[in-house]
Amino acid sequence: MSARLIEMKQTLFAIILATGMIFTAQAQAHGGLALAEDMCVLTVGPYRMHFTGYQPLSQEEEFCEDIPETGKTVIALDYIQEELRPLKTEVRIIRDTGSEANLDEITVFHLPPKVYPSASITVDHTFPEKGKFVGLVTVTGGAQDYVSRFPFSVGEGRPTPKVAIIAPVVLVLAVAAFFFLRKRKPKAD
Repeated sequence: MSARLIEMKQTLFAIILATGMIFTAQAQAHGGLALAEDMCVLTVGPYRMHFTGYQPLSQEEEFCEDIPETGKTVIALDYIQEELRPLKTEVRIIRDTGSEANLDEITVFHLPPKVYPSASITVDHTFPEKGKFVGLVTVTGGAQDYVSRFPFSVGEGRPTPKVAIIAPVVLVLAVAAFFFLRKRKPKAD
């Protein structure tokens, strides 16, 4: 096997490996909210809840983190663990001002602490304007209180996935490398 052929195979292998790494899906946390096994999971201390958000008046599918548009929004929090049923859960949405010194002043939605024996909490809120917010879910009544804090935006649309940006760049580099190496190959007479 010639050195050029080995070099081309190694380059092609590196490109395939890099492309595979780009398309490998990893859950990325957004505060206490993460994507795991195709479902949004909210972590509150040792407890977990399934998070589902949607906008009934929009054609968008369910969302996990940022809310794509302003308007009516419904969020369902479903307990994953039975241990949550006898505990009180509080849900609060605040404007992200950088300070949580006066929660009442920056609160846009609040469900006071309550036991949810059905293991399901529904947040039904209309966001009238775009902006940055923070969701606070507090679980009390156990050994200690736990708070999950997750920032999110409203009305900023869906961000462009990194794969949509990186994949075309990798493809162009792969094609360029192929033609460059092909051009360098000595012609057999």
